[in-house]
This record gives sequence, C-alpha cells and structure tokens, in this order.
Amino acid sequence: MTDSLPIETPPLVPNPTSDPSVPEGTPPGARPRYVFFGVLAAITLLADICSKTWAEIALTSRPHHEPSIVLIKDHLTFSLAYNKGGAWGLLQDSSEMVRLPFFLAVSVLAVLFIVSLYGKLAPGQNALKWGLPLVLGGALGNLSDRITRSSVIDFIDYRAEWVLAMNRLVGKVVKGWTLTDHWPTFNVADIAICIGVGLMAVDMFTSKRSHGPSTPAAPVASLSEPPAN
Repeated sequence: MTDSLPIETPPLVPNPTSDPSVPEGTPPGARPRYVFFGVLAAITLLADICSKTWAEIALTSRPHHEPSIVLIKDHLTFSLAYNKGGAWGLLQDSSEMVRLPFFLAVSVLAVLFIVSLYGKLAPGQNALKWGLPLVLGGALGNLSDRITRSSVIDFIDYRAEWVLAMNRLVGKVVKGWTLTDHWPTFNVADIAICIGVGLMAVDMFTSKRSHGPSTPAAPVASLSEPPAN
C-alpha cells in the first residue's frame, strides 16, 4: 500500500495587467470605457461654450428697450446675466481673491472624484455611467468662465407659480427668505450638472451591486492511489 502524497496548490499570481480600480471579477468587456466618458463630457462642454457665446453675442446686440428674447411669455426668456458667485449667489459679494481659489479648488476636487468614481463602475450602473460625464462637462464649462471672465454667463430665465410656492415653504423655515416666482438664471452647464446629479441619485437608489461572499480558498488536496493488489 503506498502512502498518499499531498499535492500542493500553486499560489495564485495576480494578473499584472489588472486594474486595481476595477471591481474584482469584472469581465474586460464590461469595464467602463473612458472613450465614452471623454466624448460625452466634451460634447457637454462644447454645447455649454457655444450656447454662452451665442447668448453673449445675440443678447448684447439687442435694443436697450428689449434686452431679452421671450420664448414663453411670463415664464421663459433668454436674458443675459453674469454671476460672480455660485449657485443661489454663493460668495457673490466676496472678493475675487477668495472666489477664484475657492471655486478652482472645488472644481479640481470634483473632477478627480468623478474620474476616480467612473473607473470603479460596476456592470449595470448605466445611470452613473451617463451622469458622471454630464457633471464633469458642466463643471468644466462653468470653470472655464470663471478663469476667462471671472464670472459665469447665465442666460436662461424661468418663472413659474410652483417656484413661488416652493419659496413660500422655504420662507416658513428660513427667516428673510425672498419670496419670488423667479428661478435663479442658469445655463446649459447647470442643466447638465442637474441631470447628472439626478442620474447619480437614481443609481444610488436603484443600483443592485452584487457582492456575494468570497469563495473560500480550497484546502490542500491529497490524492490516494488505490490499494495495490
């Protein structure tokens, strides 16, 4: 009768070409493609820059008594505005020495976060796949304005009764809140950012990431020969 000899399992060698930022077990074809990410972000950025250029040329050349272009009376117009602050007038009255470094730092951190998060997408996170480049393109569009003009061009002016109703609700909580039916003037970059953030929220609530328990390591196998006759 021969003694059984243990057969050692060779150690697992990590694939040198694997990307540590991609979830383990993700097939190569399902990994996020930065070509799609870059193209969508570039299209968003180009659309924002072109729309702002058009707005600045078209609206500054209009007569003084009709500076705006009315699309829907009492609701939607194109009206040129330069916003030195952020959303809802954030840092509007601060000096340029404070505003520019602050928004530049926030934008750089946002870009790094977006690029890093995109590289870690799991298969099936389609909402986040579209949302992240939209946010990136919008953020770069507004950042380019701050660098070149020290202010952001806004030109889409919107008014509605539901905005007034919302402000009334906020006014019950925040003292001194302005009651108006006017939504802060915005631009294409702001639209892209809002859509992108909305898609990120959708992913947060609907994405089903399957993180099953890891497969335990197989014990050292031993093969025994049948008894010799």
